[in-house]
Amino acid sequence: MTDTLIIEGCHVATVDAAGSEYPAGHLVAEQGRIAAVGPGPAPDRFAAATRIDGSGLLLTPGLVNTHTHLYQWLTRGYATGEGLFGWLDALYPVWARLTPELVHDSAAANLAWLALTGCTTSTDHLYVFPAGAGDLLEAEILAARQIGVRFHPTRGSMDLGQSAGGLPPDEVVESHDAVLAASEAAIGRWHDPSFGAMTRIAVAPCSPFSVTAELMRDCAELARARGVRLHTHLAETADEEEFCLATFGRTPAQYLEDLGWLGPDVWLAHCVHLSDEAVARIGGTGAGVAHCPSSNGRLGAGIAPVRKLLEAGAPVGLGVDGAASNESGRMVGELHQALLAARYAGGPRALTARDCLRMATMGGARCLGRADELGSLEPGKVADLAVWRVDGLPGAGIGDPLITLVFGAPALQHLFVGGRQVVAGGQLTTADAGALAEASAKAAAVIAGRDDHA
Repeated sequence: MTDTLIIEGCHVATVDAAGSEYPAGHLVAEQGRIAAVGPGPAPDRFAAATRIDGSGLLLTPGLVNTHTHLYQWLTRGYATGEGLFGWLDALYPVWARLTPELVHDSAAANLAWLALTGCTTSTDHLYVFPAGAGDLLEAEILAARQIGVRFHPTRGSMDLGQSAGGLPPDEVVESHDAVLAASEAAIGRWHDPSFGAMTRIAVAPCSPFSVTAELMRDCAELARARGVRLHTHLAETADEEEFCLATFGRTPAQYLEDLGWLGPDVWLAHCVHLSDEAVARIGGTGAGVAHCPSSNGRLGAGIAPVRKLLEAGAPVGLGVDGAASNESGRMVGELHQALLAARYAGGPRALTARDCLRMATMGGARCLGRADELGSLEPGKVADLAVWRVDGLPGAGIGDPLITLVFGAPALQHLFVGGRQVVAGGQLTTADAGALAEASAKAAAVIAGRDDHA
């Protein structure tokens, strides 16, 4: 890690509470934390070990990915004409063949691509644990440490198989007690509550159609006893709403609230099909929302009521979702897609470029309970920094760099996580991107059954 890093002469978008921006500003990082940020050159008192000329560059906080499934990198391109339930029916049998080696290769490639598209912090929702498969959670945590991104894996679960009225096949679900034991063990082994932690665990039963009410309640009790956050899918499709009304006599949001799953320690993926009452309840309880516009479009799920959620006070972050329902998987691309989706539904004033950047940074930090550590460029916070080139052909002549970032085609130049450089000159520094691609392609062939050595 560089002792002192100075970036100056760039457009600085701090995403602080006031929305402060400095058209020719500076940022100084020392020992992995931001030491100074402001207009003009860096103060003379800082002697840089590393200095970056920010001419033609935009500096933002690193982007925060609030929802994904890293193992799905191996199953891109499957079931491209299906909605959620048909897509899951096609993919569950493939995911039943997961092993630690496959998960590692998938996660490493996926996290590398997230880093190359501006992401410094990523969650993961791993909920498929085939019997006897080995330690899949460890495999992805080690991959995240290899790539160098800040990581919030969730210990997900499914215990409601087809034989009990759920959607997933029985071979990919676990028992109630096994889930709780594994979740507690994951927290004990991996969760780091300290400031600037690189790894934190959350508890994440998958969805109302794949998890029993008893497990949902008990996971919430366990997470709150251990001081970790809760995550699940909610109201992603009309099919889910029909399932919940038929099975529980409640909408997905009502069902979740009945189970004690709305609160400031919870963030929910998708939230597409919400009534105004549900929006108000989510906002009023402080529950966060991981908005995944590209995946929602890919699966034809609909458009989340993002503007209403923001107005209700809900923390809203962005997520790429799993690569099997968003083959592009570009973190910066979600800012553009969020803007377009909101405007499809609500007109040209539904979201601005700065709204989208705030969701992708501070919104994500709030969802993860880390608003005091990351998500904005302020002294004392971790030096998670994305540096974008905005003066090249795609951005030349656009007067506002934030418009290039969200409306246009920005190019990531540098990425720092806790002051450590993960991307330099648009290239990954922590691993060989070509080798990661080759390994993940071989893993994709194995899980598809196309490899003689599977």
